[in-house]
Amino acid sequence: MNTVNETDATQPFRSGLVAILGAPNAGKSTLLNRMLGQKLSITSKKPQTTRNRILGVVHRTGSQMVVLDTPGIHQAKKPLNARIVDTALSTLAEADLVLLVVDAQKPDHPSEQLLLDKLSQRRLPVLLALNKIDQVQRPDLLSQMERWSGAFPFKALVPISAKNGEQVDRLLDAMEAMLPAGPPFFPPDSLTDLPTRFIVAEMIREKAFRLTGQEVPHAVAVTIDAFKEEKKGSLTRIHATIHVERDSQKGIVIGSQGAKLKQIGEAARKEIEALLGVDVFLKLFVRVQKNWTKDTKSLRKFGY
Repeated sequence: MNTVNETDATQPFRSGLVAILGAPNAGKSTLLNRMLGQKLSITSKKPQTTRNRILGVVHRTGSQMVVLDTPGIHQAKKPLNARIVDTALSTLAEADLVLLVVDAQKPDHPSEQLLLDKLSQRRLPVLLALNKIDQVQRPDLLSQMERWSGAFPFKALVPISAKNGEQVDRLLDAMEAMLPAGPPFFPPDSLTDLPTRFIVAEMIREKAFRLTGQEVPHAVAVTIDAFKEEKKGSLTRIHATIHVERDSQKGIVIGSQGAKLKQIGEAARKEIEALLGVDVFLKLFVRVQKNWTKDTKSLRKFGY
């Protein structure tokens, strides 16, 4: 259920693109899901979970916000991470407003300074969401708010908890007020511009992230091999491949007698069924693609 704001009928309708930027693990994807009122962007505690630009449409009575969730900005050295950062920064070219999300519990000063440097080169309005306030003491929060107020000419600073929704409505009000007047970009029932296959692949990748150890996540990519409706649309049969870089990682993803792969599949299938609203038969395969995160051709193949 999307957040609805009572609006004066004399006020113009507002619409625009909002780029969410932040360091890895700042809570950007959790915040987008909270704004939408349902899950679209995958999340985990591991950095660089989000690798692509994820578009979500927030509908309100007086506005439509096209919100672009982006990968975490950091000093990237590896080819995959460099492409991830480029993806995030590219959203600035199309944004009407930037929403900078920072972690009040565990600040990432180098990444945050990199972001401020990039934003100082643009003439875009920037709103700061100081996230995870449910995990810090009030004196520390007030100190951080004072520090951030002096660090950059933000149009507004809103402390929030994306996890429990605290002050997210206030944040949406502040975002809405900064949008230009204009008609909606998408129909009223739109959630995203992403194809269903992409969302399904991301759901599978999230479960592989969450259910495997530290060695595996950054080496995981998912492709959809088959996506077919059967039984007059009441069943969708999906075949997908989880790609890793090394044989040892393949063993971790499969697990003893296939137990880990089965766990990943079951967890993903439940979310995919909720997304599609039908029964799903999900078959997963695991393939080793040697050093794909360092290979330009492979990066393109997997959409990075």
